[in-house]
Amino acid sequence: MAETSEGEAPKRIPFMQRLLDNPFLLLFLGVTVPTVLYLLWGVMELSQIPVAR
Repeated sequence: MAETSEGEAPKRIPFMQRLLDNPFLLLFLGVTVPTVLYLLWGVMELSQIPVAR
């Protein structure tokens, strides 16, 4: 919860702000998402190569 002065209800920090304020999570996503996408792309490309006789 965010700090507030007396008499005010505590304001909730939105989920996306908490998510995007975490540098390690952003680093993890920045490495993982492209890796998974390139792997899927490679598998799709390999599956389209015709089988040799």
